[in-house]
Formats: sequence, C-alpha cells, structure tokens
Amino acid sequence: MARGRFLGEFEQVVLLAVARLADEGYGVTIRREIERRTGRSPAIGAVYATLERLEAKGCVASYDGEASPVRGGRARRHYRLEPAGVEALRAARRQLDRMWDGVDLRRSPKASS
Repeated sequence: MARGRFLGEFEQVVLLAVARLADEGYGVTIRREIERRTGRSPAIGAVYATLERLEAKGCVASYDGEASPVRGGRARRHYRLEPAGVEALRAARRQLDRMWDGVDLRRSPKASS
C-alpha cells in the first residue's frame, strides 16, 4: 500500500460499517452501525469527516440516493466500498495480525512504582 494510504482505527471502523451496510450506508446509518457494533457513539461530524477522507483516498465512493419529501426534497448521500477500500482493510488486518503474532498478554509487564 502506498505511503499515506494506511488506515487509522476509526477509518477502519467506518469502512467496515460501510461494507456491512452495502447500499444502505449513509451518514446516520453508518453512525448507528458503529454504535451498535462497538458501543461507541461517534459524533456525526466525525463520521462525515472520515467519509470525506476515505473518499479522497479512493476507499469509498458517494452518490445521491432518491429525493425524499421527509427531507424537504433532498437526497441522502450514500457511500459504497470501492476496491481500494477492500484492499486497504485487508492490508490493515494483515498488519495487525503480524503485530499480534506471538504476543502473550499473560506476560504483561509489571506496573512501575
């Protein structure tokens, strides 16, 4: 993966939510999926800022859904996982797996005085 293409933890969480939601992924549903799966309640602004970053990296693409009278005739902005996002998630998982390989947390270091 090219430099600058590594994913932070929250970027991974958002991408995984987009993948889980498939065609139903828009800001609010992505936030709800994160909350449901992780117990974290991210600010909606943080979700949208992360989606913008992921779109700039080519990991997601956005498109306008159908206009809704409930939303005053405005369309929701939906997000879908792109091949670059799939590869970024796979690379992040491989990287973490390599870091975890051989770690024994039962041998935790003693707290310093």
